[in-house]
Amino acid sequence: MHLIRSKTVRQCLLWLAPCISTASPLAAQQAHAEPPRLVLQITVDQLRGDLIDRYGRHLGDDGFRRLLDSGVHFVDAHHRHANTETIVGHTTLATGTDPAIHGMVANLWFDRIGGMQFYNVQDPEFPLVGAEGVDADAEIDPTQRAATTDGRSPRNILTSTISDEIALHFGPEAKIFGVSVKDRGAISMAGHAGTAYWFSKSEGRFVTSTFYRDAYPDWIAEWEAKGVVASYADTAWELTAAPDAYMFGDRDDQPWETDFPGFGRTFPHAWGTADDRFFTTRLTLSPAGDEITADFAKALIDAEGLGRDDIPDYLAVSLSSTDYVGHVFGPSSLEAEDNFLRLDRTLADLLAHVDARVGLDRTLIVLSSDHGAPEHPDYLATLGIEAGTFDFERVDTEPGFVRLTAEFGESRDLILNFSNPYLYLNTDEIAARGLDRGEVERAVAEELERLPGIAHAIASSDLRAGAVPRGKIQDAVLANFHPDRSGDVYIVFEPHWFIADFDGLHVASAHGSPWTYDTHVPIIFAGPGIAPGRIARRVETVDVAPTIAAYLGTKPPSGALGRPLVEALP
Repeated sequence: MHLIRSKTVRQCLLWLAPCISTASPLAAQQAHAEPPRLVLQITVDQLRGDLIDRYGRHLGDDGFRRLLDSGVHFVDAHHRHANTETIVGHTTLATGTDPAIHGMVANLWFDRIGGMQFYNVQDPEFPLVGAEGVDADAEIDPTQRAATTDGRSPRNILTSTISDEIALHFGPEAKIFGVSVKDRGAISMAGHAGTAYWFSKSEGRFVTSTFYRDAYPDWIAEWEAKGVVASYADTAWELTAAPDAYMFGDRDDQPWETDFPGFGRTFPHAWGTADDRFFTTRLTLSPAGDEITADFAKALIDAEGLGRDDIPDYLAVSLSSTDYVGHVFGPSSLEAEDNFLRLDRTLADLLAHVDARVGLDRTLIVLSSDHGAPEHPDYLATLGIEAGTFDFERVDTEPGFVRLTAEFGESRDLILNFSNPYLYLNTDEIAARGLDRGEVERAVAEELERLPGIAHAIASSDLRAGAVPRGKIQDAVLANFHPDRSGDVYIVFEPHWFIADFDGLHVASAHGSPWTYDTHVPIIFAGPGIAPGRIARRVETVDVAPTIAAYLGTKPPSGALGRPLVEALP
């Protein structure tokens, strides 16, 4: 383990060697004489920027309200990349740069060398420690099922993270951890220098890979022995308050919600027996997933001694339940609303624990989200808003592709793979036919743009050549473009359109667009010296990591493009 960690740090140093001189003047001016003992970075998966205000009736005094009253809330914060997915947003928050630079362009991309889809944090060189990995028969996340190995690491992240910079600046005594239900949520935030733990649905426990450790510390077995996961067996997700307390209290069975086996579309949602193969999956589809994650994080704080000395430690907690609930029931559902109420209580419990063990007066708290979410088209239809879902499986049967067949030969053979939002062409077949790759890309893009539901289809050859007109959408696509990982045509669906079917599972919401409902997220900073406030100016998520760096006096991550948010500095 120690050899791996040392190697990792050396790699970070090699990346950053040209930049390692002194911190920026701003960082030097703003750094604390006494830095916080702990940086707690909380990322709530799929927490759209309006939801804190929308469901504000459910806020207690000690969760979100505690942060809003003591910290600065940026209410018009946005991701600026086009593909608003989990790994993309998490890594952007961690690195302060675009996926065009940090390289995590999608949850899945197509590996041309291997000839198959590639899961963002998979790594065959670092298998799981004492765990079996993904159970494909019970796994509902199509990105997890697409992984070709159970090994995991952060090596596909091409720049340093803010957690890496904390480790580099404060030295080996700084403790760095990332925790999440999702492997990609924990790994992206822990960076290269930290240790990541994530929840294995097949194992029903938190696991890690040999990139981080060769064995689990004793405290994890002690936490497992408490039976936190098993305590949910034979019980159910019940409404926390009376139905009339909710905005959606009279809408507990909307036809577009997913009827997941054994879980249902109405309260109570039974978690099932402990030996049910979908038991742990149902936990993640509910507030239980966040509650379990927070409990594990509390145990980690205690066992690893975070915040016990004057060397700042870093803990990233990525809470995934809002995302899973949003996918299954939609953000405008009774389930999403109750999940928010339970999330507020979970956050309050975590903050209380940090206050007791470390002191919130010595803790920098940063809360944001990796992306927002759209509403289901059928819900929007009740409001008179046109929307739809897109089925890519039928694209090559559309009349427009007849022209491609006449011009280039059989069009079906030209399309190699579609990994949303990228279309990958068969470049070997294009070369064998003596065709110009750029011409084929542009012809395919032109036909795609003719289809209902597609707003833009942009050829990668035009992105490489800088031949794309500037605009909100085009700039977002450019920010998402990495020449080695992005596909040949980037597809942007019309507003309120998305792909809803994933291997037979119909979802109520699916993010991944550059439209505002997907890019808009909260950013909250709370900590010593930060003046409370509500800031309405537009800011970007690439600003988060540079702000943490300026607060601590470290260098920004190696690829950082954002600027420190001055309102979040003492």
